[in-house]
Amino acid sequence: MAQRTITRRKFIGTVSAGAGFILAGDALLASPFNVKKKGDPFRMVTLGKTGIKTTLLGMGTGFNGGNRTSAITRAGNAESIIKYAFDKGIRFFDCADTYGTHPYTMKALKDIPREKFTLSSKIWMTRGGIPEPERPDADVVVDRFRRELGTDYLDIVQIHCMVSGTWTDEQKKQMDILENLKVKGIIRAHGVSVHSLQALQAAAESPWVDVIHVRINPFGASMDSKNPDDVVPVIRKLHDSGKGVIGMKLIGNGSFSGDSEKVDQSLRFVLGLGTVDMFIIGFEKPEQIDNYVLRIENALAPEGKTRK
Repeated sequence: MAQRTITRRKFIGTVSAGAGFILAGDALLASPFNVKKKGDPFRMVTLGKTGIKTTLLGMGTGFNGGNRTSAITRAGNAESIIKYAFDKGIRFFDCADTYGTHPYTMKALKDIPREKFTLSSKIWMTRGGIPEPERPDADVVVDRFRRELGTDYLDIVQIHCMVSGTWTDEQKKQMDILENLKVKGIIRAHGVSVHSLQALQAAAESPWVDVIHVRINPFGASMDSKNPDDVVPVIRKLHDSGKGVIGMKLIGNGSFSGDSEKVDQSLRFVLGLGTVDMFIIGFEKPEQIDNYVLRIENALAPEGKTRK
């Protein structure tokens, strides 16, 4: 996918349209992320109306994931990097059946009281993605997730990678099962991750969605539309309806990870929207966590207060 370059005027205009305020210079103003502990990537946020509190920065475990593997499982450092992320201050860990990271997450966090961190995972209901062809109902899958993660409950379970604009009809049975699991306390919230603008718009209309993963950056890279102006208003609608909004693909699925200026611009853009409760990044090495913590601190800091 070709990357877009975004001018300073376009960047400010997009943020202003999405959040109802303007950036003065490069300083972030009037964002709800700046209320307390302005430079703290680990400050606690609440995901919509769910009551789930977790850190602004979370760890994604599925970078380049599929068929129950991901970059960190293939590198053999999944357990160590998840533990490093927790020790650093991250309290949100995003898993999925397709990533194969449940057992490593369990081992990394086994000595930590369960209430000290947030676990999110996703069920895969479409073809491919996982080795077996069978697609058991959500209650069966969630029971397996709980065994693999060594937990009595999951904070969030989502239906993974919906692309159809009618997914709320197609997945109605699984949605009802997940709602029943929430009533029983087996999960605290349910929702969806989407990979098309039509699926995103359907999620915005659905009262069933408690929490959603949204693909967002200012360059349209690995997003539901190449034009962020198409996506930003839908994210605002999701946020304003009380849904928990988790940002992902901030670095365009790694497509501009080597461009320091674009990385910083994307962080400022997403943080400036005021409609993304938290975001996840797929870390592969401990030094990446350290690097992004500093970048986020600088993105949140008043002008002239950045650190190197």
